[in-house]
Amino acid sequence: MSGKGKKKIGTVYLVGAGPGDPELVTLKAKKLIESADVLLYDFLAPQEVLDWASPNAEVIYVGKHGGDHTLPQETINSLLVKKAKAGKRVVRLKGGDPFIFGRGGEEAEVLVNAGVPFEMIPGISSAIAAPLYAGIPLTHRSNTSSIVLVTGHETPDKDCSAVPWNKIASGGHTIVILMGMKYLRENIQCLLDGGIDPDTPVAIIRWGTRPDQKTITATVATIADEADRTGIKAPAIIVIGDVVQHRERLKWFEAKPLFGRRILVTRTREQSSDLALLLKEAGAFVYEVPTIEIVPTLDSAKVKSALDKLPGCDWVVLTSVNGVKLLVEALRARGGDVRDLAGKRIAAIGPATAKAIEDLALKVDLVPKEYKAEGLAEALGKKGVSGKRFLLARASAARDALPKKLKELGGEAVIAPVYDTRAPAGSARKIKELLNKGKVEIAVFTSSSTVRNFMDMAHGADTSKIRIASIGPVTTQTARELGLEVSIQPAEYTIPALVNSIIEFYGKP
Repeated sequence: MSGKGKKKIGTVYLVGAGPGDPELVTLKAKKLIESADVLLYDFLAPQEVLDWASPNAEVIYVGKHGGDHTLPQETINSLLVKKAKAGKRVVRLKGGDPFIFGRGGEEAEVLVNAGVPFEMIPGISSAIAAPLYAGIPLTHRSNTSSIVLVTGHETPDKDCSAVPWNKIASGGHTIVILMGMKYLRENIQCLLDGGIDPDTPVAIIRWGTRPDQKTITATVATIADEADRTGIKAPAIIVIGDVVQHRERLKWFEAKPLFGRRILVTRTREQSSDLALLLKEAGAFVYEVPTIEIVPTLDSAKVKSALDKLPGCDWVVLTSVNGVKLLVEALRARGGDVRDLAGKRIAAIGPATAKAIEDLALKVDLVPKEYKAEGLAEALGKKGVSGKRFLLARASAARDALPKKLKELGGEAVIAPVYDTRAPAGSARKIKELLNKGKVEIAVFTSSSTVRNFMDMAHGADTSKIRIASIGPVTTQTARELGLEVSIQPAEYTIPALVNSIIEFYGKP
């Protein structure tokens, strides 16, 4: 008989996860992680990268850290073979590059011997990326044209060292030592014994490419004592050579205005990306933990009743990007689309909402100077409200300031509550963990709902030591009513202005 009925063997992908910054992972690696049936990952794999895996994927930690091995290498090898022979698509995720001190070659040989197909996907090694993020060029025409990468992990006093320290010491290369913190003092002594100049500059870079990157510099003669004094620990790489002198002029990453600041973003998961991106670009370490999520209420009786009145409305008023999106979805749910808004004048509370409307190829007739309900009411009042009907697409729990003011001016407000907000599952645990461990320096709020839910989720945790950044006066008022002291609020109530205000608060250009 032929091979009919035989189970197809899966493929193992040996994938480099890069040096730490998730944005330095290759596109190919991201696609493979997203499509993996089984994901085996090491200690240095960033959590954001692991989050790309499918909810249905089997995710297995097989890391080694500080001599603590979750699984022996032989067991990891067996797992790769077993999962592949079960027909699974297996991603073996390794920090940095799988073939630079990552035992990728050994695992590939095991797969060859077992008849398991495999592919290798390179990653950016910390040996290259960390010096770059610390402002250290590994080669420079003024200093050296060669690099030596070595492991500092083996015991230096073993009978036959795999590292020719005496040759390396006298070669005039840039020396990069990976996994070298445990035996730092011993390895430095090997270089001194090999004849390296004791005044040669040295840098140690911990968590390179991440917002918590830490760099210390000294000389070969003093680096071990400096490491003890500063308490710098693994994971770190060590760079030795005259190229380290360029750091003072070229340290671009650590000069970012919010470098190392730990900021909690509480917006919905769908909306946090723009805020988080701007904060990360400024160097911040961003925790994205939504305190609200949007729940559409498209089929509710109140929404249906409001939209039945749409033909008689003069204005459609939108006070958030969510309102724009979910109004359109509500129209579609009843068999319509944006053409149902034909002939209506459209008001948006601010530029982000206006852009969402314009992305639908609709014209925005009014954006107030002050981006809040009171400012919108004032601007509408100048256009004439008496005898007019206004459809307000908004959250069920929104403030009543705008409809009340429209009524006072002789208009009629038709409220279409196209969505509710609620607290996401799991966020309370994450927020309490971050607060209790002192990891949050600044919490950023973009609505009253995010503040209220945050305070409910943080119940019992200490919020007194964190700074509060609020997008505008309404959110600020809610925060203060709940006992939070607001330190940062922009003059213009937009996300870019909020980020700029945070930067200005810390006094960096």
